[in-house]
Amino acid sequence: MTEPQTYVSLSDAEFLRESVALVEGARQRNVSLRILGSLAIYSHSVHVPECITVFRRLGRVEEGKPLFTDLDLAGYARQSRFISGLFKDLHFKSDDVVNGFFGDRRLIYYEGTGKFHVDVFLDKLEFSHDVQFGSKPAGGRLELDFPTITLADIVLEKLQIHHIGRKDLVDLIILFLGHDLRGNETPNSELIDDQYLCAVLGDDWGFWHESLQNIEKTRQLLDTFAQAGRLDPDQHARVRGRLATLTQRLNTSPKTRKWEKRARAGTSKAWYREVEEVVR
Repeated sequence: MTEPQTYVSLSDAEFLRESVALVEGARQRNVSLRILGSLAIYSHSVHVPECITVFRRLGRVEEGKPLFTDLDLAGYARQSRFISGLFKDLHFKSDDVVNGFFGDRRLIYYEGTGKFHVDVFLDKLEFSHDVQFGSKPAGGRLELDFPTITLADIVLEKLQIHHIGRKDLVDLIILFLGHDLRGNETPNSELIDDQYLCAVLGDDWGFWHESLQNIEKTRQLLDTFAQAGRLDPDQHARVRGRLATLTQRLNTSPKTRKWEKRARAGTSKAWYREVEEVVR
């Protein structure tokens, strides 16, 4: 039986403000925490009012519903003790069962007044495919942006989902609406580093295959929204063009021997990991 969807009981702006304050408090303790997921996309889009307007118009879970269901963060396993200390000092309640069994890779906390809960993923996201952040504080990918993970890592976070749903496809549409691919431009936190995407996916055929499928699903939902008048022609063309460019670059970028070896088996063997959600 599916449990009813829960939502953050704060306004979007309040939720972002509290979340940024949390990761800033961690930084003051020399602890690396970064925002993941939909809130990371929202954070990167506040300077593009058009994106926020479309985000709210489309909704994530469904039209008319709040955007956010929880707070997802990334951290390092080597700092898990300090992360736990931070949440204790902030009067968050620890999920002792989950943290006891999975504390080397995932931690869950509940805000003291019940406004939201927090998932902290350590070193990597480990679902249908792995998204690696590194394991060395001050030397991993979490240091490349603040208060969120990088846009490229957000893209990987979404593209790795085998059973991808509406909310994650909407997230990708909003991300590509407000952000172009880096290409040969100088690195910029508001450009999607497609060179990094090509390097990661060019070494993992299964993840590459999954990503192309999910880019196509994103395009299909994008077209549906445009046909229904939910996106204007410019918005539709902008996202569609960026998705097409990324697809072309993923197809033509160099591949490793590991990728080529796995490609020979194709879909005759499982290319993704089945995921069982942690029950809260």
